[in-house]
Amino acid sequence: MTTPNALIAKAASSLVYYSSLRLKTGETLLSKLKKLMQTAGIESIDFDKKFTAIKLHFGEQGNLAYLRPDYAKVVVDVVKELGGRPFLVDCNTLYPGRRKNALEHLDLAYEHGFSPFSTGCHVLIGDGLDGNDEVLVPVEGAEYIKEAKIGRAVMDADVFISLSHFKGHIETGFGGAIKNIGMGCGSRGGKMEMHSATEPKIRQETCIGCGKCVRYCASDAIGLSARTAFIDPVACVGCGHCIGACPTDSIHSTFDEKGDILDAKMAEYTKAVLTGRPHFHISLVIDVSPYCDCWQGNDAPIVPDVGFFASFDPVALDLACADAVNAQPVNSNSMLADKLAQLDAEQGHAHDCASLDYFQVVTPSSNWRATIDHAAKLGIGNAAYELIEV
Repeated sequence: MTTPNALIAKAASSLVYYSSLRLKTGETLLSKLKKLMQTAGIESIDFDKKFTAIKLHFGEQGNLAYLRPDYAKVVVDVVKELGGRPFLVDCNTLYPGRRKNALEHLDLAYEHGFSPFSTGCHVLIGDGLDGNDEVLVPVEGAEYIKEAKIGRAVMDADVFISLSHFKGHIETGFGGAIKNIGMGCGSRGGKMEMHSATEPKIRQETCIGCGKCVRYCASDAIGLSARTAFIDPVACVGCGHCIGACPTDSIHSTFDEKGDILDAKMAEYTKAVLTGRPHFHISLVIDVSPYCDCWQGNDAPIVPDVGFFASFDPVALDLACADAVNAQPVNSNSMLADKLAQLDAEQGHAHDCASLDYFQVVTPSSNWRATIDHAAKLGIGNAAYELIEV
């Protein structure tokens, strides 16, 4: 049987389904989300006894823009009704914080309401206790990545579903389906491969010389000198194991990869995750904060809430969500309004919002279209879509 995912590469455009946040008598936002998924065709996937990864972001401590667990439960319930075995999954972060290892990551997920009791399924951290439990996945047609480093639990799933909060991002312009999948499913070493062009760095002022990073280094690239650690840049392979091992968070990634290359690598990691199994994608364009859910403070939304989107094609889905945001009025009390006012003052005239890309106004150095273009080139999906309102 030809699956919807297999048809994407052959289609002139992909179908993206949309539902507004307006309700009729008897409806709820949760019932609308379920109807959207069903109308978009999720029931065409064979879920029978299949392990189903539902990839989402549990939110960073202090951030309140992350998706409510109620939305995750809708997806879980649909998968269960279709015979699947769902689990919620995310991978550990590259930067220090509450999601650096699986124990703290799970604690924060539970604090934010993502537990088996509230969502109806278990929560797994895809790359294990310290971010190093990964699978090396070849990426056919890639320009930068030979083998993507993907969290093992993600790759062990039979079916993959992305549930994304669509919002801004300081490096990639916005974070949607491709960001949630490509960057989100990378192990710590995978995230470092996407973000960094150089080896990790050690903050000498906080390093205590405990030697734990030396024991964790698989390439013998770390040594001790005068009770502080140092990294040999020639021997370092960028696995990121030392970052998770350090008890004082003294080892950090440089986040210095060029923007367009980061965008391309993220698309290539997305292909590694999706290739060879059924997948389906949902993006909620609500609480559109200027930066991602990894930030400890989310700031005010830059535009009004838009609605729910779903598709078998993550490329078309991201493009449809970006177009929908750019079609909205600007929230007056927001970072976007401040940036527009600054731009108007600098150039001496008021700008027509219809001609502007809001994401590049907020982060002028970003170029989200590079992600779309590279993902389409890789055959992940189409940079053309038909929007169908449900």
